[in-house]
Amino acid sequence: WWFGGGTDFTPAYIFEEDVRHFHQVQKDACDKFDPSFYPRFKKWCDDYFYIKHRGERRGLGGIFFDDLNDYDQEMLLFFCTECANSVIPAYIPVIEKRKDTPFTEANKEWQQLRRGRYVEFNLVYDRGTTFGLKTGGRIESILVSLPLTARWEYDHKPEE
Repeated sequence: WWFGGGTDFTPAYIFEEDVRHFHQVQKDACDKFDPSFYPRFKKWCDDYFYIKHRGERRGLGGIFFDDLNDYDQEMLLFFCTECANSVIPAYIPVIEKRKDTPFTEANKEWQQLRRGRYVEFNLVYDRGTTFGLKTGGRIESILVSLPLTARWEYDHKPEE
């Protein structure tokens, strides 16, 4: 048996207070079980969601863990449940705060480029996606998490 899971934060635009909030909720969930979990699983997330061919991370991190079997099975089940339950309080306040923020066509284009990075990571590096594609899994189930629209531009250099 083993346990795995995680969540990461991949906004198109960075608001420091949103990032702090998201990470604090993840840390609080982890600290209920072991104070070493958050720094360990945050680093794992940062390392895992790295797009090697771009030299950049997919998003702003979070927590990620896989193949955990070195703790009590019941404790890990409770830990995974706590992590799953932390997703709503991590994301909803950010969505509520930002949902009415006006945006321009340039903002939308940037969002689409960031979505392209998400697609690249999932199709090239994500273990679950690549495993599913290589073993004849249900294609729609494997690809359902991809964004409906994304964009790529040759040699794009974003403004600061």
